[in-house]
Amino acid sequence: MFDYDLVVVGSANADLVIGVERRPAAGETVLGSDLAVHPGGKGANQAVAAARLGARTALVARVGDDPHGGLLLDSLSSSGVDTAAVAAGGAPTGVALITVDPSGDNSIVVSPGANGRLTPEDARTASERVLRRAPVVSAQLEIPLETVTEAVRLLAPGTRFVLNPSPPRELPAELLAACDPLIVNEHEARVIAGDGPLGDTPEEWARALLALGPRSVVVTLGAEGAVTAEAAEGAASADPSAQGAAAGVAVNRVPSVKVEAVDTTGAGDAFTAALAWRLGLGESLPAAAGYAARVGAAAVTREGAQASYPTAEEVEAL
Repeated sequence: MFDYDLVVVGSANADLVIGVERRPAAGETVLGSDLAVHPGGKGANQAVAAARLGARTALVARVGDDPHGGLLLDSLSSSGVDTAAVAAGGAPTGVALITVDPSGDNSIVVSPGANGRLTPEDARTASERVLRRAPVVSAQLEIPLETVTEAVRLLAPGTRFVLNPSPPRELPAELLAACDPLIVNEHEARVIAGDGPLGDTPEEWARALLALGPRSVVVTLGAEGAVTAEAAEGAASADPSAQGAAAGVAVNRVPSVKVEAVDTTGAGDAFTAALAWRLGLGESLPAAAGYAARVGAAAVTREGAQASYPTAEEVEAL
């Protein structure tokens, strides 16, 4: 029996958000809305999103010993996230500077701060406390790559590892081989693929990335849903039109729910958290991705990241 449903290893930031009519060009100044400060960071977002859905969740992270760090710890605790493995100090809390245009699209610049000081030793300290006590561990790349790699080495046998490589960078073979799944958008897919051929369609992107070594792949497509890819043997298809099984790979297109987007900040984190949690419950990859797409759709209908995340009841209503 596990103590947690999901453990997240990742970043915790204060999101400083300004609404703009349009994003500025180089050398240009534009006026925006009043500044809003929200708890964020990909790791904290995923932990809160999963906890809001009802998952028993813990976070391995580092914040500063400052007001922004207090904001994050309060948000995590009030959402039901176990913060026993969240260290404090060493640098200011990470900050994300976010502009949001009228369509809900955003641009983000991140100052890592304390996130950059989350070390492999922090992962080792958290190993017995939380890392080895969940069926699924998820991570992102707003923390040092060596810390993510160390977390993977510390996982208990049979623990599933989910990675959203954001911001994207070249990944070592050891880390790619552990991903189940690797979750990417189009930009991240192209960076991970490097100079290798990727193809023209999301289905081709998924197959190309799967060939690099991950155990499974999910390509997120925003309002268009997602594509999943995994070895065909034993792969469950949520769609009778699934493609690729004859080639040894089961590829499924997962639809999303049409909603009016208000703010897309943190929607990808909500998707990743929901998918990781549902995989831990034993759902197939396409089914878990379908649920995650609904969670992501619900998240974009409200402003902010963590403040926008739905409960399980709200997802069912959607």
